[in-house]
Amino acid sequence: MRRRRNLSAEERELWSKVAERATPLERKSRHERPLLDTKTKARPVDPHPVPHSTPTPRISQFRLGEKAHSMLRHDLMPSVGDRLGAAPLQMDAKSFGKMKRGKLSPDARIDLHGMTVAEAHPALISFVMWAYSEGHRLALVITGKGKDRDDGGPIPTKNGVLRHQVPQWLRMVPLKNVILQVTPAHIRHGGHGAYYVYLKRNG
Repeated sequence: MRRRRNLSAEERELWSKVAERATPLERKSRHERPLLDTKTKARPVDPHPVPHSTPTPRISQFRLGEKAHSMLRHDLMPSVGDRLGAAPLQMDAKSFGKMKRGKLSPDARIDLHGMTVAEAHPALISFVMWAYSEGHRLALVITGKGKDRDDGGPIPTKNGVLRHQVPQWLRMVPLKNVILQVTPAHIRHGGHGAYYVYLKRNG
């Protein structure tokens, strides 16, 4: 196809209008060409950049069937024994050691096993206040370990309701005012189904 050199008057007028609106680019050498890296891809801009002070955790590769080694605990709340064990020591260390080993005999005991929460709470308050008024130092509260069963309700409940509730009640008024220490009982006195309640000295 032959190239046409002469433009018509109409084509010249159209070209002059286009030229008026065009913006000239920087002139580069004929030999200058932008270097294109075909291996490098443009990274998307993160709308929420992470501050430099916050280190980004590295996620190791994981293969299907591989066992995950995680140091994270999934329990939202520590066990009753862990919570009581983390409580500061308020009584004599030597007496506490004997009590933990079951070497101290309880002065009084109450068995809440089989009671409902509504029955057990007032019974516990009456027992502890009575034991304190009588000058007893070591009381044994038996709750039972609870049964592994599901009542079918929409909200899951802990097994052994009294076993979890009693330590909370013992930290509440009026009982916390007369108690020095609470710890799970030795196996000879009921183990994890009972608690030692070491009372303050009356008078």
